Amino acid sequence: MLPSIRLRLLVAPALIVSFLAWTPGCQVAPSKTVQGAGTGAAAGAVVGGIVGGANGNSGQGVLAGGAAGAIIGGIVGLTQEMKEHREQDRLAQERAYQQELAKKRAADAKAKAEMEEELAVAQGFRISDLELNDAQKKVSDAASRLAKLRDERNAALAKKKALDDAQEKLLSTEAEIARLEEELARLRGEAGKPAAATPVAAQQSDAGAAPPKS
Repeated sequence: MLPSIRLRLLVAPALIVSFLAWTPGCQVAPSKTVQGAGTGAAAGAVVGGIVGGANGNSGQGVLAGGAAGAIIGGIVGLTQEMKEHREQDRLAQERAYQQELAKKRAADAKAKAEMEEELAVAQGFRISDLELNDAQKKVSDAASRLAKLRDERNAALAKKKALDDAQEKLLSTEAEIARLEEELARLRGEAGKPAAATPVAAQQSDAGAAPPKS
């Protein structure tokens, strides 16, 4: 009886863990270790019951299978839980690194902008009014030259377009002239020809030209 009592003492916590892991009303989600132990205990109890039933001792089979399943399931769940914790730690470290990197880049950009501004101020102190006026005059002259060149370019394009339009209009006008000349010449030629005599007129003419009877 002593081994049986010890076996029950080993299995009891596993069955309690299994019950807690599969209780629907539990508000706190069980850990992977608890879930693995519960799942292993349930599966081990089923397998142990079948094996024990085949040997004529299903009770001890259930208890032994549940204990073994709880231990194996707990180990598997613990391994998964440790793996998840390591992954979470890695992601947390990665996020922290990215945040620090973003802060460093922002600080470097700010320092660079401040340095460039200070350099610009120092350069501004070294610029004389004469140098500034000369630069502004060069800009004005360059702008005037650019505007003149653009005007010349636009004028050349306008001339080319006007010439193309004139040539196209000339071609269409000459074509219309040729058509009208041909039409009028044809009409004049038809007006100069004698009209063909009709059969009735020809008969009357023949009758009037007949010789008188003797």
